[in-house]
Amino acid sequence: MLALSPPTPAPIPPLGAHELLIFMLQVGLLLLLATVLGRLAVRLGMPAIVGELSVGVVLGPSLLAHVAPAVSHWLIPADPAQLHLLDAVAQIGVLLLVGITGIQLDLGMVRRRGATAAKVSVAGLVIPLALGVAMGFLLPREPLAGKTDPTVFALFVGVAICVSAIPVIAKTLQDMHLLHRDVGQLCLSAGMVDDAFGWFMLSIVSAMATTGVRTGQILLSLLSLALLIPLALWIGRPLVRLALRAATGPEKPPGLVIAVVVVLVLLFAAGTHALQFEAVLGAFLCGILIGRSGYVRPEWMAPLHSVVLCVFAPLFFATAGLRMDLTLLGDPTVLAAAIVVLAVAVIGKFAGAYIGARLSHLNGWQALALGAGMNARGVIEVIVAMVGLRLGVITTAMYTIVILVAIVTSLMAPPVLRFAMARVRPTSEEATRGAHQDRLVTLSTSRP
Repeated sequence: MLALSPPTPAPIPPLGAHELLIFMLQVGLLLLLATVLGRLAVRLGMPAIVGELSVGVVLGPSLLAHVAPAVSHWLIPADPAQLHLLDAVAQIGVLLLVGITGIQLDLGMVRRRGATAAKVSVAGLVIPLALGVAMGFLLPREPLAGKTDPTVFALFVGVAICVSAIPVIAKTLQDMHLLHRDVGQLCLSAGMVDDAFGWFMLSIVSAMATTGVRTGQILLSLLSLALLIPLALWIGRPLVRLALRAATGPEKPPGLVIAVVVVLVLLFAAGTHALQFEAVLGAFLCGILIGRSGYVRPEWMAPLHSVVLCVFAPLFFATAGLRMDLTLLGDPTVLAAAIVVLAVAVIGKFAGAYIGARLSHLNGWQALALGAGMNARGVIEVIVAMVGLRLGVITTAMYTIVILVAIVTSLMAPPVLRFAMARVRPTSEEATRGAHQDRLVTLSTSRP
């Protein structure tokens, strides 16, 4: 008998014309409004992320769905497949953003600041983490956590409360001309440690949410995470150096190294995701390895940096804002929870950084300035919130609260920093560093 060949599968049809039209309109409109409102926020002295997140508030369920429901349903349909197209673009953006953050991470700065940075970062982590976990157990299950395991929800709240945001801190310090000050350097050093710890904790909580809260599974996740770091150093670092060495050279096109960096970040992210950790952890680790490889110059990364910060990142934040629903704050339970979460987030971070600074013999104004800088959550908080919502750890109500914390704490940082640093006299070493940075900026912006 002749063996019958299996039927040839029908070809997968391409994206429909209407779905493609909606997707292009969504991306174009979100990016346009994110750019406009982001620039407007900067002109008003606020971080650009505030304006970019506001795009989702305007076009999402908070406003447009109530003012013009027909337009909202047409532009932002409830079809999951349509929204997943936006999610895919946003996910690429956030992975590249986290990868760039890892590339720019200066571990030498952390080592130079030594004990002071360690005390500030540890106190700034432990105190808000403990307060956040305790608060997570006390918050009402409905409408914030749904059917999430109480331990997973509490740990997630603790992680969301304890993180800082290096991109927001660095941009704020740069705009206020404080990068050369000792307080600015300490903010960055301690913030780097906080960021790294945040990615690791987020991966642990994500693994718990995926596999369940069982002692054996938690220990396995911790063991896997402990093995991931040496694997990244022993296997990942040589691979990164090999790939970058092959992409650099006088005869190689300048864009090749950018393509290789993007490929490495995405593959590392896929690797950690396959190991049931968060993809952002792989992107962050890969960024660190790329930055310390010795084969990448800052000017080579400038085109990628510009595209990510000006296109992908605003799209991610605008998409994140689409899932906010400020009308949920009309529920007294949600509003009370929002006030409590914001208060604990601010008090915990300020108290932690202040105590760490005072233990390092810094004066009260320096400690207050450190608390203000470390309190800015911004980018990292939004990513944590998106992960929690995707995993089903939190509901839309809690997601909205976490995003509000990111916005409010980012808005608080500049005025408090300005108030505290006006009372901290600059040292001669700080003046020398400031003059050196001014010369570098002049040289980089001068025309031949």
